[in-house]
Amino acid sequence: MPRLSRLLIANRAEIARRIIRSARGMGLATVAVYADPDAHAPFVTEADEAIALGGTTAAETYLDADKLIAAAQRAGADCVHPGYGFLSENGAFAEAVIKAGLVWVGPRPETIRAMGDKLAAKTLMAKAGVPTLPAVAVESPAQAAQAAAAGLEYPLLVKAAAGGGGRGMRVVRRAEDLIAAVESARREAQGAFGDERVFLEPFLEGIRHVEVQILGDRHGQVIHCFERECSIQRRHQKIVEEAPSPALTPAVREQICQAAVAAGRAMGYESAGTVEFVLDARGRFFFLEVNTRLQVEHPVTEAITGLDLVREQLRIAQGERLEHKQEEIGVQGHAIEVRLYAEDPAHDFLPAAGRLLAWEEPAGLGARFDSGVEAGSEVSVHFDPMLAKVIVHAATRTEAALRLATVLERLRLHGVTTNRDFLVGVLRHEAFLAGDTTTDFIERHRPPRRREPGEAELRWAALAAGLGDQARRRAGARVLRTTPSGWRNNPSAMQEARYHHGQVEVLVRYQRERDGAFAWECLGQGGRARLEVVSMPGGADGAPAWDATADLEVDGVKRRLRLLAHGDHWWVQGGAGEVRLVEIPRFPLPVHEQVRGAHTAPMPGRVVAVSVAPGDRVIPGQTLVTLEAMKMEHHVTAVAAGRVAEVRVEVGQQVDGGDLLIVVESEDEAG
Repeated sequence: MPRLSRLLIANRAEIARRIIRSARGMGLATVAVYADPDAHAPFVTEADEAIALGGTTAAETYLDADKLIAAAQRAGADCVHPGYGFLSENGAFAEAVIKAGLVWVGPRPETIRAMGDKLAAKTLMAKAGVPTLPAVAVESPAQAAQAAAAGLEYPLLVKAAAGGGGRGMRVVRRAEDLIAAVESARREAQGAFGDERVFLEPFLEGIRHVEVQILGDRHGQVIHCFERECSIQRRHQKIVEEAPSPALTPAVREQICQAAVAAGRAMGYESAGTVEFVLDARGRFFFLEVNTRLQVEHPVTEAITGLDLVREQLRIAQGERLEHKQEEIGVQGHAIEVRLYAEDPAHDFLPAAGRLLAWEEPAGLGARFDSGVEAGSEVSVHFDPMLAKVIVHAATRTEAALRLATVLERLRLHGVTTNRDFLVGVLRHEAFLAGDTTTDFIERHRPPRRREPGEAELRWAALAAGLGDQARRRAGARVLRTTPSGWRNNPSAMQEARYHHGQVEVLVRYQRERDGAFAWECLGQGGRARLEVVSMPGGADGAPAWDATADLEVDGVKRRLRLLAHGDHWWVQGGAGEVRLVEIPRFPLPVHEQVRGAHTAPMPGRVVAVSVAPGDRVIPGQTLVTLEAMKMEHHVTAVAAGRVAEVRVEVGQQVDGGDLLIVVESEDEAG
């Protein structure tokens, strides 16, 4: 088979950049494809060539097989890598690529189809001697779910038959909730995978999610690359992954890896794939599914084995034999990966959107960043909100966890709400460090959803913002630049600045002295401080944000800080992480009257279901509207009992965060 020369990447963001790196290392030219919101994304500019797909949503672009194949032909590509997500596990797309005369970088279409049908996959695995859990398909309409569940015990898990990644998945604890869960899972599965089929299986609690990386070539060889543990999840989506698993004994490790190899041989597997299992407290494991693609968490396997899994995929696709025998693959140290998402853990991990005002990866800590963004990137509501994967490889698990936490704290990331602080809380949690990482970790241990700075750190941040603001104003002045900002002929009066940090109001007062230092008062303390601006990289090009590195000395103690001001928002970053402040204006703008009983959109999205009509009575927690954002469904629920007075939206409508959706009158108002 001739060597591959020109690769089209049918994906976006960080995985597209990751594939570009390995392809270039093998001498392949790379072609990216992009949706309109991604026109200026890093993966587009890094590829040798990029082709616009024309469209905004996933359905119009990365899920449109005809557009992707046409782009490959137009670019003169001879092979297609699907990455993960989108059409990576779509057998029809793989077959269409091959029929178009292109090489598919992945397993055979029939393998994808067989494993894409999760129920058929379970049957095949059982025949191969791999332990499995019972499962049953749910036929249309959704009401058929009750009959399908008759032989199963609650709680149940509704799962998409054609995809993973936490999408199209619902936990059902009561029979009366089953139909609604099936309908919601079907909508989400259709939107994410173009296939609404779902099935039911027992939902096991307090378990671990352990998966085994396999490689197979076209010459009948199948090997494993050891396991990963991915138990810490939110919304059934992995957020912390590690290799090897801290829970496996050598005997169980051998058994589970051999089961994965048996699964691969039963499929005649070619390319990189992952066999997923659940592991209970007694060391028993059960087959979950096969991901016939590269996994998001593949870097931890690369770290402990030294393999380049994308390179292996490309080698296998051009007909080469596996480069390593099983006995040549070993484990060195421990690797942990976290998924950095634009989302708000304090509000049930709702996706966030906006513009990244700053993105600087810390150097010198030995971390690997697989990122899809840079400073200035727009985080869109149309796609998955993952910004980056951050990976640390160390000699021990504890060292890897603590160093990764430090890397996250030192990552400069401003402008969009993220789960960074939550991830740091997980990595530093005693239970995590002890290896107590079951799938209910978040519910049992409740790591902090956001970092709360202590009073001393808050004082430093407010003082840095106050003194930084006067330095900014002085630097931006067109005349009298040497005159101190806020100068007045009454030298006894101190300047004031007020900030909000969450619900906390912070007042900082300061006065410039003759030697250039400042007398200050803040949160019940006072003293002398001096701020020296070292550099202002963000101010030279007229950017709306003021970006500076500054040395702040307070009563003889000096810290180097990074300051970013954008509008009335300040971000102050030191060694322990960032503190975000919002300046309180001296003359507040008038506040418009709030609509009583208003239920608003928590984020931008598309309305996929309106569950009530004017005049309906509702109870607390009842779903009013369902939004789809970043390929996930989010329910807007009633906060109190009452009667629906207004419905302001309809199915298919696009809404912005804060838009009014439903007005519910209270019981008293409704009469």
